[in-house]
Amino acid sequence: MPVAGALGDQQAALFGQTGFDRGDAKNTYGTGSFYLMNTGSEAVESEHDLLTTIGFQLSGEPVQYALEGSIFNAGAAIEFLEDVDLIEDPSETERLARSVDSTDGVYMVPAFTGLGAPHWDGRARGTIVGMTRGTKREHLVLATLESIAYQTRDIAEAMEADSGVETTSLRVDGGAVRNNYLCQLQSDLIQTEIVRPEVDETTALGSAYAAGLAVGYWDSVDDLRSNWKVEREFEPEMEQSGADEKYDRWDDAVERSLNWATSEGD
Repeated sequence: MPVAGALGDQQAALFGQTGFDRGDAKNTYGTGSFYLMNTGSEAVESEHDLLTTIGFQLSGEPVQYALEGSIFNAGAAIEFLEDVDLIEDPSETERLARSVDSTDGVYMVPAFTGLGAPHWDGRARGTIVGMTRGTKREHLVLATLESIAYQTRDIAEAMEADSGVETTSLRVDGGAVRNNYLCQLQSDLIQTEIVRPEVDETTALGSAYAAGLAVGYWDSVDDLRSNWKVEREFEPEMEQSGADEKYDRWDDAVERSLNWATSEGD
């Protein structure tokens, strides 16, 4: 059996999302979350605490580089809700989040293992702020979903600042994107289109695309673009001013989580 392609996990997801052109961006929502943007043949050195990485290289063609933002805890935040018996199954989160109009001022920062890009604080720890006696589990569930979307906006803003490319569409994958509420929330908070493909396991799909291209199953990347299909798109429904107001308070919550542990082993 020939080995026809070799891709890292997130690079394979970018390839599986057909992120072949400069400015193409994808975010994978797993235990953590990983946002990559194709920067073309230029290796962009980040000035906003992102990672510069190789995206992919097709045989006989120049290397395509990418910027990457690594979020340590995304789906892990939903797992936390299960661990403390606030939910029995991740599928509950959409119903519970829709049952309230807001978090009632609650913010959750899921820094269980520190914070990744663009904060890079290994001593940050998980924090819930803004609770009152009126706080219910529905508020905590919604705050947890919002935390995933806020962390992605952290990365999206850093990506745009580094690349000079405005993100008009973000392709998403991973188990958490089956949650329609989260996808809509993500679109609202970063004020851009969210595109969910029919195949959300795009790491595996990207590996298959790369190998199939190498052995001639597909003739070109245009064939891959034709093969890739959209399942659903989400457009912003929230005004920019509303998204900005919610996001400003997120920065305040993050500040309270920073440098909490006396050592990174705590």
